[in-house]
Amino acid sequence: MCQIVYMITRKIEEELKIISKEFPIIAVLGSRQAGKSTLVKMFYKNYDYISFEDPDIRERVFEDPRSFLIKYPKRVIYDEIQRVPSFLSYLQTHVDSGIEPG
Repeated sequence: MCQIVYMITRKIEEELKIISKEFPIIAVLGSRQAGKSTLVKMFYKNYDYISFEDPDIRERVFEDPRSFLIKYPKRVIYDEIQRVPSFLSYLQTHVDSGIEPG
């Protein structure tokens, strides 16, 4: 049996191309199960992908957020970031120190 897999091209992809050149952080928000993670993983193929859904990863971030940022300094997709709200302040400080757009 042959399985056909396809992805619907979304209008947001053009917007991602534009804002990726202008901003150091991009947030993709929307309803559950809408395809946000799939979209960003396909669009940013060369980026590291970190899911804070993983309890071990969350624990590492809670224990030492600065070391976590050093390990993944740029070109990262942080998924389920709402699970570690305190990380956002560290991320802001990191970005404000001069990381490039995207």
